[in-house]
Amino acid sequence: MSVEDSYFHSIHSMKVHDKLYTFETPMVMGILNCTPDSFYKNSRFQEDKAILNAAEKQISDGASILDVGGYSTRPGAINIDLTTEIERIAHAVALIRNEFPEILISIDTFRSEVARIALAEGASMINDISGGEIDPEIWQIAAKNNCPYILMHMRGTPQTMQENTTYSNLFKEIAGYFSLKIEQLKKLGVNDVILDPGFGFSKTTDQNFELLNRLEDFHFLRKPLLVGISRKSMIYKTLEIEAESALNGTTVLNTLALIKGAKILRVHDVKEAKQAVELIQNVECRM
Repeated sequence: MSVEDSYFHSIHSMKVHDKLYTFETPMVMGILNCTPDSFYKNSRFQEDKAILNAAEKQISDGASILDVGGYSTRPGAINIDLTTEIERIAHAVALIRNEFPEILISIDTFRSEVARIALAEGASMINDISGGEIDPEIWQIAAKNNCPYILMHMRGTPQTMQENTTYSNLFKEIAGYFSLKIEQLKKLGVNDVILDPGFGFSKTTDQNFELLNRLEDFHFLRKPLLVGISRKSMIYKTLEIEAESALNGTTVLNTLALIKGAKILRVHDVKEAKQAVELIQNVECRM
């Protein structure tokens, strides 16, 4: 593989079950929370019918990936036990995989056992908000299953993260965090790493906007970027509205993220994100 091919594979594609998916057109990841505790109430789905209806709508609206989670990671979220998280996600993943066999499923968890079971039930990739800090064994699960791994930046836990927002140099510290962990993951055989700066996790509102402003600076790491800002407090607190009214603000910032090189948008509202991708693609093809 040439240097050019290696670069393309790193930043412009990911491999899932021997199939190569490219990011020439950015992907939209739909949020599917199997928990009663998520900050945005319209993203909570627990009954079988509700889960399948939500999955069907997100897929028809243009989602390439469904991100299934059973542990709420909002600031100050309740810490649930392992058994409860497994009960919430195992059946949901199997249900979605059986009904929609072609869709990519991401498991949103920081626990290795949850990731292992979800992958066995049909999940395709791991979305770990802790970057392996809470349960280091999750890296072994990613390596063993040869699946893409979303590496997010966060300090502490969902319960303590907003007590850890002091940085001497925000971008430099997060870039250093990513650089070190990418090398560690590579040594384990995890090559398809996707970077998530962690908007809203261990960051103030000002820091979130600073990160978004410098998003393209992360391209030196040669990994695809995932942006998850959908209806978050950086939007609704700035605009002095509620999360339920933050769709327009979400679309504005998602559009900016796309311009700055985001390859995956993690969102509650798939149709609007997909429209933003299509419009930006039409602008870029004429440049």
